[in-house]
Amino acid sequence: MSKIWSDSTDKIILVSIGNAQSSRMITNNTGIIGYHKEDFILPKNKLEDVVFTLIMATVMVYGMVVYNVALNTGGVTGETFFAALYELPVMVPIAFVLEFFFVGKIAQKLAFTVVKPSDRPQFITYAISICICCIMCPIMSFAATLLFKDTKTFGTWVQTWGMNFPMAICYQMFYCGPFVRLIFRTIFRRKAE
Repeated sequence: MSKIWSDSTDKIILVSIGNAQSSRMITNNTGIIGYHKEDFILPKNKLEDVVFTLIMATVMVYGMVVYNVALNTGGVTGETFFAALYELPVMVPIAFVLEFFFVGKIAQKLAFTVVKPSDRPQFITYAISICICCIMCPIMSFAATLLFKDTKTFGTWVQTWGMNFPMAICYQMFYCGPFVRLIFRTIFRRKAE
């Protein structure tokens, strides 16, 4: 099992996990590696958790709504980005409540059936992000089908889910997730950590 602690300056997280490699890590011959703490600033209390989830829900929902508007209109124009704003007041609260109170906890449990606490923090983050997408995508596609689609059938929901899932995974892993974590680190930059 890994052991996590801080160095004497409290600026580096030390993790005993073997031979993992990272461009931002400090290694020695004892199997101890260190990551710069600023790379892994995550919510530490309820307020930070609320802020992180709110930012993530807003950025993720906006990107996915832009994608769906583009699918419905046959392309992306300047108007697409404005049309997507129409659904935000409805879809962001739904996404926030689902992720904050239910999906986040379920996704963590599912992720830790695949990864271990001793795995690299990046892999844990990716596993949780993928599990969140796997749960949120069908739920949000169902909500969008009920609220915004002309045809509210099982087939419409399945089609919406199927078209959204690849985009949701790619957008979360490569764009939304890193961008939101950057925003969060910028807002909650901690001194002497």
